[in-house]
Amino acid sequence: MSIAVLGAGAFGTALAISLAEKEEVTLWARDVREMAQTRENSRRLPDCPLPPTVIVTDDLIRATKADIILLSIPMQKLRGFLSEHAPHLSGHTLVACCKGMELETGLGPVAVISDSVPTATPAILTGPSFAVDIARGLPTALTLACAEDRIGRNLQRAITTANLRLYRTTDTTGAELGGALKNVIAIACGAAIGAGLGESARAALMTRGYAEMQRLAAHLDADPRTLSGLSGFGDLTLTCTSTQSRNTRLGLSLGKGVAFDPDTTVEGAATASAVHAIATRAGLDMPITAAVAGLLNNRLDVTSAMQSLLNRPLKEE
Repeated sequence: MSIAVLGAGAFGTALAISLAEKEEVTLWARDVREMAQTRENSRRLPDCPLPPTVIVTDDLIRATKADIILLSIPMQKLRGFLSEHAPHLSGHTLVACCKGMELETGLGPVAVISDSVPTATPAILTGPSFAVDIARGLPTALTLACAEDRIGRNLQRAITTANLRLYRTTDTTGAELGGALKNVIAIACGAAIGAGLGESARAALMTRGYAEMQRLAAHLDADPRTLSGLSGFGDLTLTCTSTQSRNTRLGLSLGKGVAFDPDTTVEGAATASAVHAIATRAGLDMPITAAVAGLLNNRLDVTSAMQSLLNRPLKEE
């Protein structure tokens, strides 16, 4: 089956590079002049040359002739992109390759695809992965979630490569939540490290943050086993422990009290506000999420946020 990747950020470019080992892959972006000339995405993924089997184009009609379309579009821009180009995407299998929850609606990428292009078959590719690792051929395992199991099996075979191993599930809600919520916890962990609170504090935030992830997943009828897999626990571990994560780096900046590059997309920032709103309406206890939302909205500083967590009533684990 032919594959196109829409969006030439770091992750989209890395997927195109990995998939191009098997067959020709189309990589679409609005401006591809430099990539077409240099055969490298020097802005987003330097030192990772594009194989000859990556066809770079700015022609969306050409790109959307592919059987499978991977959408490497930032979460908060996904609905706008889908709505603008819905006629070209109708009837396709659309695989979201972004993580987060829409700020206005609280929906994840699969739900946004279903809303925006009802005739499409939505799926999501998520899990612990840094773009540079995928592009350089390092071993990576991800979750491929599609409610239609037959199509999920076909996608699994098509997208698996020599270094990219996919595990399949039909639980799209759980896969969405794992990829979205771990970013919020990573911001908290980064803030703790940036403020000098230590590795033990990070471990505590990861553990109790995972409990919050499971709490929301149960409320939204996701399978708890999904959260214990790659898209939940696996991605949480990677994102919270590496400065390659933009969410962790944002947290580090908050903890140190220094400015963060406003042009860097950090999906966890909008997701924290969206999830906090959902938890508040549902009466769910998600104190770490609330603290991160408070930090990002300048209602709390790191010291007061940590004190609010430490001073909570004692309880059973």
